[in-house]
Amino acid sequence: MPSWILPAGVDPAATWLLASRMLRGFADGYVAVLLPAYLRALGLGVIEIGVLSTLTLAGSAMATIAVGALGHRFRASRLMQVAALTMVATGLGFAGLHAFWPLALVAFVGTLNPSSGDVSVFLPLEHARLARAAIDSSARTALFSRYALAGGLSAAVGALASAWPAWWSAHVGGAALGAMRAMFVLYALIGGVVALLYRGLIAHEQRHQAATSQDNASANPDAPRPLGPSRGIVIRLAGLFCIDSFAGGLLVNSMLALWLFQRFGMTLAAAGQFFFCSGLLMTASQLLAPMLARRIGLVNTMVFTHIPASVFLIAASLAPTLPAALACLLVRSALSSMDVPARNAFVMAVVTPPERAAAASFTAVPRSLASALGPTIASSLLASGMLAAPLLACGALKIVYDLALLGMFRRHPVD
Repeated sequence: MPSWILPAGVDPAATWLLASRMLRGFADGYVAVLLPAYLRALGLGVIEIGVLSTLTLAGSAMATIAVGALGHRFRASRLMQVAALTMVATGLGFAGLHAFWPLALVAFVGTLNPSSGDVSVFLPLEHARLARAAIDSSARTALFSRYALAGGLSAAVGALASAWPAWWSAHVGGAALGAMRAMFVLYALIGGVVALLYRGLIAHEQRHQAATSQDNASANPDAPRPLGPSRGIVIRLAGLFCIDSFAGGLLVNSMLALWLFQRFGMTLAAAGQFFFCSGLLMTASQLLAPMLARRIGLVNTMVFTHIPASVFLIAASLAPTLPAALACLLVRSALSSMDVPARNAFVMAVVTPPERAAAASFTAVPRSLASALGPTIASSLLASGMLAAPLLACGALKIVYDLALLGMFRRHPVD
């Protein structure tokens, strides 16, 4: 396997997970930008859009908690298939429904992701398998970097694809709303392909009879188990991630797009182009994470790139013109995601192998549960005319999180 696809010391089975992440990243990329425009086209208000975004994150949190608490009782392969089929149902539900309450139900139980990162139930299931595929800490960090790169790059392309309904309406003459519905049907089709990829991964594992298979606890001492020895550190990390995730929830991509629509009258096509460029910068920056982590450590990599990103976010909230705001947001994008592979690798490194699936779940929960409050609060602030408030609060809270993380874990040993 070429080194640019998989780093040395990684099981080739990880390619199935990278392919899944790319497809889901593409779908999440266009949905996050398209969602507020689609819901406005259905006649929903700003606060209703925020509530629906909140429900998507809250539902993801509940599903992730369930995986962490009860997932060890079921075969991981079966849970992955259920998640993929739920993605299919989510896309069809949003394509076929138009009233608020039915959409709210689908948003809560489905897999829709209004943010720039992966906050769905897929995350703990895939992270545990990724961690198992790497032989040591260096390979693990590099693999998580590839995983984040695959998701980020495809999400950038997906953001650009969000402009397709506007192009279709302008050049073909079809209804923009119908084209938006088609994008949610595409989301369902992508979920079907992800299900097929998972089947391929499971078949690969069965053929090679992997000694570390999570689906055979009797033959594998590293089979998934509930949190035990690592419970204390996981609880502390989860508490810190609550701060970061609540701050991020104020400015998930759907809310940032809504802010650009409200503050500067930005078009959907222009927003798609911006999020494409933003996504490329975020993706490119993640390539530096393994190199930085080797030189300065995982925690320092997270903190010393995240704080400047928050400063530029605060500057964007105060920018008087659209070009100035976009410039600040693009610089922020170039810095804000270098912590992602480092954070994921750090969580996997400080817990025992059998606890990795549970740790991934319980540390991922704040990324959706705590952030779930954010979109409703942000949309209320936008509706009341306090347009700069979500960005200011997000930047300030993230700086608090970074300083607390640095103080608590800077010298913590990792595997």
